[in-house]
This record gives sequence, C-alpha cells and structure tokens, in this order.
Amino acid sequence: MTMMRWAPVLGLGLLAGCSAVKSSRIRDDYAQVDRKETKRLVVVAQPLPDEKPAVGELWSLIARQWVNQNRDFLVKENVALPGRPTDATFKELCVEGVEGVLWLDPRISLKGDGAEAEVKAQLLRCRDSQEVWAAEAAGSWSSTDEDYAARVNKFSQELGEEVAPYVVPTTKLLAATLETLPNPELTEADKDEKIELGE
Repeated sequence: MTMMRWAPVLGLGLLAGCSAVKSSRIRDDYAQVDRKETKRLVVVAQPLPDEKPAVGELWSLIARQWVNQNRDFLVKENVALPGRPTDATFKELCVEGVEGVLWLDPRISLKGDGAEAEVKAQLLRCRDSQEVWAAEAAGSWSSTDEDYAARVNKFSQELGEEVAPYVVPTTKLLAATLETLPNPELTEADKDEKIELGE
C-alpha cells in the first residue's frame, strides 16, 4: 500500500531531475496585478524555427493549444513570423481584446532520427510591454514516439508532411517550458469565454 502511494511521487521527482527547463522567472507582483489583468493572449513564434513557416505555425499552434488546455489563459490567436523582431513589444499584435503576448524565440534542428531544440519564452503584457513571465529550455528528443503518433498524423495533415519530424521534440520542449507558466484568475464571464474557445 505504501509503495503504491509513493510511486507517483518518485516518478515526478525523477522527471523533474531531467527537466529541459534551464530557468524561469515571474514578476514579484504577479498575484496582485497580472493574475487578474493579463489573461487574453496571442502566441507568436519568431523567428521561424529552422527557417520554415510551417514549423513556425506548428510551434505557435502547439503552444496555443497547450496553454488553452492546461492553464486558465484565453489564447485567442497564434502566429509565426520570419526574422528577428524589430520591436520586441509586439504592439502590432496587441489589438483590442488582447492583454498579453506569449513570445516564443525558438531554435530547432533535425539530427539523425530526432531533433535538438531550444526556446526562450516570454509573456509580455500589452499595456506597458513589461515582462510578466519568462523561461528558457533546451533538449534533444527522438522524432518517433508511439504515444504521439496520432498527434504527428494530425499536425502533418493540417500543416504538411514536412512538420512530422518536428512534432514530438516541439511538443515535449514546449510542454516542459509552459508548465512553468502561472495561472490567471478568471471571472465567471471569463470562464464562459474560455469554454467558447473549444480547446
């Protein structure tokens, strides 16, 4: 009986020991300010990972879906843009109804039957371009994982076959990175809006 209770905890400890996340930080005043004010986001992947538009779309789409499914943010849109951002405040994405930008600065390269990937991620609030949260992560993963076969198939159909070898490494890297995101506080109206997002 005792063994059954301790096994999951031990497993989590082992996973944490080989985490891809190198660092993460959050504003000291998050609980007082952004937890209630910075909830509606757009995800941007820039520059394009491996200089491929479809792979950029993959990164931003995986991030949008993960955040909508695992955090209480309302991610309205995801985009992928070429080149380094000339204005890292992303004011052009801060349209009405958007309170923050989740910026992914990705790098990925295919190696053998897998990929080496790294990301710098930042959540910037729209009203003053201040950083709310940030994290850096990196690692190497195989492109093949039976548990992800359906996901690889889905994204390949949606974005093209060229994204197939990127799906597993991108998903694993982003899941580890975004796991360090805080959770905002939603009102009842926000909760209804989140349901309407359908993710």
